[in-house]
Amino acid sequence: MTDHTRRTVLRGATVAAAAGLVGGVNGRAAAARPHVPEQRHHPFLEGAFKPVTEELTAFDLPVTGRIPRELNGRFLRNGPNVLGLEDPRAHHWMLGDGMVHGVRLRDGRAEWYRNRWVRSASVAQKLGEPYPGPVPPDDFPCNTHVIGYKGRILALQESGPLPYELDHELNTVGTYDFRGTLKGAFTAHTKFDSAAGELHAIAYYPTWDHVRHQVIDHTGRVVRTTRIPVADAPMMHDFALTEKYVVIFDLPITFDPAAAERGDIVPYIWNEKHPMRVGLLPRAGGEIRWFQTEPVYYSHTLNAYDEGSSVVIDMTTYPAPFYVAGRGSDGPYGAGTASLERWTVDPVHGRVRTRTLDDRPQEFPRVHEALVSRRHRYAYTAAAADMTLAYLTADGNPPDRAFGNALIKHDLLRGSTQVHRLPRDAAAGEAVFVPSAGAREEDDGYAIAYVHNPDRGAADLVILAAQDFTGEPVARIHLPGRVPLGFHGSWIADA
Repeated sequence: MTDHTRRTVLRGATVAAAAGLVGGVNGRAAAARPHVPEQRHHPFLEGAFKPVTEELTAFDLPVTGRIPRELNGRFLRNGPNVLGLEDPRAHHWMLGDGMVHGVRLRDGRAEWYRNRWVRSASVAQKLGEPYPGPVPPDDFPCNTHVIGYKGRILALQESGPLPYELDHELNTVGTYDFRGTLKGAFTAHTKFDSAAGELHAIAYYPTWDHVRHQVIDHTGRVVRTTRIPVADAPMMHDFALTEKYVVIFDLPITFDPAAAERGDIVPYIWNEKHPMRVGLLPRAGGEIRWFQTEPVYYSHTLNAYDEGSSVVIDMTTYPAPFYVAGRGSDGPYGAGTASLERWTVDPVHGRVRTRTLDDRPQEFPRVHEALVSRRHRYAYTAAAADMTLAYLTADGNPPDRAFGNALIKHDLLRGSTQVHRLPRDAAAGEAVFVPSAGAREEDDGYAIAYVHNPDRGAADLVILAAQDFTGEPVARIHLPGRVPLGFHGSWIADA
């Protein structure tokens, strides 16, 4: 195989989005812009996805309702917000420059709102700013997640780039390599086991013949890396963790070297020849064991836990096939909508049982973070009509179907749901659960999400009481601008 780096893998999108500036930053010649078909619509550049064009700072934000005084910290969310795009035909949503949106809460006040691009070398140059120091390998403005870790704020990306550290006002500090111990790729979806004090990651890279399980211990260093052989260089966007196992999903979405050579924007394809498997890797050490399943696109883990000798995983999936690179549109394309499912891996009988928990279109499942890798009862998901329509759009033509906007709370013990319905065009992002101080019940706390307010043409930070989920929000914090639909975020409490 040709020695593809992330820069060649992503060169089509990078060159188009940066208008050739990447070559100027790293000293390499820019690749030719790939041919892409004409299309009438660009769903991931319009409506709720439309990028914002400036960074804002606002203080003492207006509030409807009352912010709980116990919420002291920052609500942050990352997402792609392309900067300097000349040709929308060469855009792909997942490759937009990362922008973090944040609201600072303290003592019942919304002290500030900020949105800031992650200053990779290419973003710094497009903004006319200096980039401090040498450009790191596989540099990219991380756009997928933002987490708090040992007093640091880290913007994350999968398949190559180092995390970028941000300060508490969302300014970019620089890349972060876990005290010099991270070698190679990282992930966008870490799992923190609060009881063990361990941060876990599954990393992939297009030139590897394996994926890597990485463990970062309480000292903040990568202390163990396990290489797991896999064929065809599959994409592994997320994984799951239990007290006993690391759960790995080997999907039929694989790297295509020919597409990379052509300069395709996203050189990953749906590969029907690549079987789908679920792997259980013992956390205590030992060989991984694989279980083959029918193909789907597994997008995000809610949580997982051990149940006797079996492993239970709750997650969102899309029906096969799923085209990460899209089919004429500027983002992913799915054969159907996402649903919430439960998979039970039974190692004794060597099988995987699947069950649909809720077939309504929904994404971005979240759980009480202290329960990661342990049994949970409640889940929180988001239904955004614009996202569902965009994922179903092929060749620039949206389907003639209507979808709604809502935040959903699932009681997985009773098999019931509560739906906080939102108006038309009020697109909701991922809802993060924040426990109340001294909470004794799993759902004693708040679900917090950015929601577009169509009356103002801007976003609100909506705070729902999780135990009164369908009621009026406890507070709506009115932001000065839009927050485009993006990816993942975190509540980072004050120390």
